[in-house]
Amino acid sequence: QVQLVESGGGSVQAGGSLRLSCRASGQTYSAYCLGWFRQAPGKEREGVATIHTFRGDTDYADSVKGRFTVSQRNDETTMYLQMNSLKPEDTAMYYCAAGTRWACGMGFEPKYWGQGTQVTVSS
Repeated sequence: QVQLVESGGGSVQAGGSLRLSCRASGQTYSAYCLGWFRQAPGKEREGVATIHTFRGDTDYADSVKGRFTVSQRNDETTMYLQMNSLKPEDTAMYYCAAGTRWACGMGFEPKYWGQGTQVTVSS
């Protein structure tokens, strides 16, 4: 089992920045892929960014490329999402997720989910 806890959400004006954190605990050695997803009211959940915990390679949704950066701590227990140049359409509940398969990227299927943290961007 892997437990995930997000933090760092909040309200910000358009053009501002936020940094989300996801702390993983439990059998973290099995979590090869970590990712961020988001879901806005009335919309389907979508992938935002992923990072392979061993290789370090990352992947992003087209809508956030150049604005968001995913990273992890050296001990691989914490993942971050630095969000810059935020737009009102970035408003959503953001979820941290972990997968136990070696393959990683925007199409990965998480096995574990966090509870989410709300991000609200006003115009």
